[in-house]
Amino acid sequence: MNSHLLSIIVAAPAIAALIVMFISERDGANSRLAIRLVSLVGAAISFAGSLVAIRTYDKALGGLQRVEDYPLIPSFGVHVKLALDGWGGPLLVLTGVILFAGVLASWTVKTRDREFFALLLVLTAGVFGVFVSQDLLVFFLFYEIAVLPMYVLIGIWGSSHKVPARGPFKFVWNIFDIGGKQYAAMKLTLMLLVGSAAIMAAIFVLFLKAGGTTFDMGVLANTKYDRQTQIIVFPLVWLGFGTLAGVFPFHTWSPDGHASAPTAVSMLHAGVLMKLGAFGVMRVGMVILPEGARYWVPVVGAVAAINVLYGAFCAMNQTDLKYIIAYSSVSHMGVVMLGAATLTTTGWNGAVFQMVAHGIMTGLFFALVGLVYERAHTRAILKMGGFANVMPGVAAFFTLGCLSSLGLPGTAGFVSEFMVFLAAWKSQHYFWAIPGVLGAFITAIYVLRATRSIFWGPGPSHDFHDLSDAKKTEWGAIVILGSCLVILGFWPRLILDYIDPGSVEYLGKVLAPVSALARLP
Repeated sequence: MNSHLLSIIVAAPAIAALIVMFISERDGANSRLAIRLVSLVGAAISFAGSLVAIRTYDKALGGLQRVEDYPLIPSFGVHVKLALDGWGGPLLVLTGVILFAGVLASWTVKTRDREFFALLLVLTAGVFGVFVSQDLLVFFLFYEIAVLPMYVLIGIWGSSHKVPARGPFKFVWNIFDIGGKQYAAMKLTLMLLVGSAAIMAAIFVLFLKAGGTTFDMGVLANTKYDRQTQIIVFPLVWLGFGTLAGVFPFHTWSPDGHASAPTAVSMLHAGVLMKLGAFGVMRVGMVILPEGARYWVPVVGAVAAINVLYGAFCAMNQTDLKYIIAYSSVSHMGVVMLGAATLTTTGWNGAVFQMVAHGIMTGLFFALVGLVYERAHTRAILKMGGFANVMPGVAAFFTLGCLSSLGLPGTAGFVSEFMVFLAAWKSQHYFWAIPGVLGAFITAIYVLRATRSIFWGPGPSHDFHDLSDAKKTEWGAIVILGSCLVILGFWPRLILDYIDPGSVEYLGKVLAPVSALARLP
């Protein structure tokens, strides 16, 4: 089916951002409302477009559909080639849901709101672009568009909560008095730029080895790279994209970034941006470099198992609510990479489903944390208590998020983790399932302890005078995201039927050489 639907999905937030920048701020309240409505319309167009795209995707046919090809630099073989596959559809819908909810959650932004919404929309346009790009260089350009606005969004609108400088170069940060949100924004940007440098190096190696005529990902995937090249290039792709996915030990930017980011940015940060990293590892690294993937998966799986346990233990040791969720994201992204490392259809289905389930869950968490912080003016869980008495709706949805996080049956988190752990147990590296299940057990400890301390336990140790339940547009974000967790928990085939054809097709490319050898006498 030929149409411009994918272009519209990608362009709508960018066009909305351009319109927002031309809205005059002289009209006061009217201008503020116009900025929000334009942003909401841009988000709604992309969200609706993503629903149409996935609804009309032919699951039986599979492969790339709705192909759009626009020459960008034809002499270098660069095209803006957009297409939808079995993985891209659910991830487009995830991005649309998080963006729409994020705009609603940001309705009360007061400082330089025009620039805030414009950057938020541009960032999301980049995310949409990554999930449908079939040209590797354009894929990378969209990836950078999605990542770079984070520096400004955190540096200007981030929380003033003090984030201590940490790491081997902390004395440099201290000399220049860079702390808090500035430190978090700078650390995030520098670490992700180093990862981007590794990705860029890998892209040009693949391009040159394929003849230097095209960046088309389909052509590159069908190119028979020599084994040595694949073994050398795959770690560049894995660690380059893996830095954004929170792969240990390159995850340290993530908790500080989460803790300092404003609510909507935290929602997009954990909800979709970290998924770009995992998507890049699977879609670029494993599909285009199958022999490199098979060589390195024991390391990828072992590091993923470390991620699951390390993130869970760190989350259990936190007293700041945002840091708990941030380290929880590191742990849950380990589940994604663990599923990818199994090189099985069940594992890859579970990995992509986990991207969607975790994206919705963390989007819900950060929307709720933003509400709690605005009212309580603290994120220290030891100071809170008994909040369910005055904010029962927030308490109910936060508990729902916790139950999905620990993998309770009937929630989206259970479906994804069950598939990943089952695939790990049936793989050659069955022992990967042990840290995975242990991580789920530890997750149950810290999420239940946190929700009890904040909402269902005894009264707080401090006086809180501004507590109230969600109001008006605030309900929109949490109801949409909470409903998605339950719907996908009871009806996982709603997106699994799209994910599975993509997993089967791409895994066939990765395992084809092994299958061919197995048929030899």
